[in-house]
Amino acid sequence: MTDIKSMNLCELTEYITSNGFERFRAKQILTWIKHDAESFDDMKNLPLKLRDFLKNDAYLAGAEIINAQHSRIDDTVKYLYRLYDGEYVEGVLMSYHHGRTVCISTQVGCKMGCTFCATGKSGFSRSLTASEMISQIRSAELDCGERISNVVLMGMGEPFDNYDNVIRFLKLVSSEDSLNIGMRHITVSTCGIVPRIYDFADLELQCGLSISLHAPDDTSRSRTMPINRRYQVKELIKAAKYYVDKTNRRITFEYALIDGKNDTDEVAYALSELLKGILCHVNLIPVNNVTGAGYKKSSLKRQQAFVDILSANGINATVRRTLGSDIDASCGQLKRKFMKGDA
Repeated sequence: MTDIKSMNLCELTEYITSNGFERFRAKQILTWIKHDAESFDDMKNLPLKLRDFLKNDAYLAGAEIINAQHSRIDDTVKYLYRLYDGEYVEGVLMSYHHGRTVCISTQVGCKMGCTFCATGKSGFSRSLTASEMISQIRSAELDCGERISNVVLMGMGEPFDNYDNVIRFLKLVSSEDSLNIGMRHITVSTCGIVPRIYDFADLELQCGLSISLHAPDDTSRSRTMPINRRYQVKELIKAAKYYVDKTNRRITFEYALIDGKNDTDEVAYALSELLKGILCHVNLIPVNNVTGAGYKKSSLKRQQAFVDILSANGINATVRRTLGSDIDASCGQLKRKFMKGDA
């Protein structure tokens, strides 16, 4: 079956004309897709022959919200989406002074195996298509009744393990034929697949790039992030510098603060030395309480001490504001509860 919602106008035109229909029909179909048509029967200005063809040869991918947890603390909403084949992914809608931001998933599950992440504990099923990523955003917009202004690819999955679909998503979602969200309002997060960082930099898309670092040395990072055994810290930092030089954009390093593991003064000084001279921001994240991981978040005093050391050494750093702390904020937790029947 053909996923027409992942096509751009040129591709859809080629698909339509190669099957014997007029080229202007492609623009009509895109208009229906943009207006959230749920079936080909809804596309009333298409001839019956074309609608029948599409019903037999194509499908309209979606991301149906089947569970939504609303924070009592702030305006954060945690979504559980059901995809066309019965798989589930998660997303988070957040409110900031600059507008609404949605965090979306790029895969069903994850292969990376980071020990502090709930997603990997449920295994990996498949990668998402570009249309399924767009559908998560659009479903969130329809649910909240507001336009989404910013998107982060930091939900379930590793975006650079689904590289081709993610790049297709970025080009589609930023086009006028889709949601028209500018590249500078989109951030892609990776655990550190080094060759793809180079590929991404060479595209010069002007998206934000966020790298999950979590430790300044190979021994510590390999304990929590198996990807480091393949692409070590030195290689990762070299790729990060290439991205900054190529795009002239500041890079963000995500750093989960784990009590007694990676939050000491000694580690903060080592991190400062590692990142010296890089146009970057360090986003310090008190680790989530993931069942089975045995990690605890650093104390407020330790968090501040870590920030102070980085700042004193010229590294821009902040502790991320906690949103939705009362609604299974860590990706993967809502799905696990739902599958157990607890959601």
